[in-house]
Amino acid sequence: MKAGIIAAGRGERFAREGILIPKPLLPVRGEPMIARTIRAAATLKVNSIACIVNDLNPDVARYLKGKIWPVPLNLIVKTTPSSMESLFCLAPFLKDGSFILFTVDAIFSFTTLKNFAAKVRSMDKSDGALAITRFVDDEKPLWVKMNSRDKIIAMGNEARDSRYVTSGFYYFRPNIFGMIDEARARKLNALRQFLGLLIETGFSLHGVHVPKTIDVDYPEDLKKAEAFLKEIEG
Repeated sequence: MKAGIIAAGRGERFAREGILIPKPLLPVRGEPMIARTIRAAATLKVNSIACIVNDLNPDVARYLKGKIWPVPLNLIVKTTPSSMESLFCLAPFLKDGSFILFTVDAIFSFTTLKNFAAKVRSMDKSDGALAITRFVDDEKPLWVKMNSRDKIIAMGNEARDSRYVTSGFYYFRPNIFGMIDEARARKLNALRQFLGLLIETGFSLHGVHVPKTIDVDYPEDLKKAEAFLKEIEG
């Protein structure tokens, strides 16, 4: 299994508040979020990690290139118009096997991740799985509705009556990349829209229940993340 990390966002909300450190390098408990995400992936003993960062903040690429990581790191430096296109840029490194996908601003327990990985490794007939939680602390949560077997049957507005939202890490088989051309033909512009396309076209995606995670979307979320990690790690 491999891992992919999407860290190409522009961090505009932080810049508007005068925080000029690129978002992937913002520290949580003294560790840059990108370093924590790589460390999390490494605990799963993945074979390699593919990571995309934008070319607007060269400090991020410089930081990644200047460190020795526990897992081989394939770095793409490119500014993309959406998280969906960032995923597509990772395809050349992830197309030959299943992989775990992370967004760099998701803060979670490593135990939660290990339990998620153990669960998805047993999903022989699923094209992918989304970590889902009942904890909602996001401006625009991605709601997820499942059937009795945890197969995802609706997302977004169609799932607003659900109690579950996505948690910032995912599992996929590489066959999802066969939908790249269709996604672009439909002019989709977000990862959540691509996930909706997969469901619409018959891909089998499941939800895996996980505890609380924190999405660092705003400066005030950094304090929430610090408090969360102190609570679960001591």
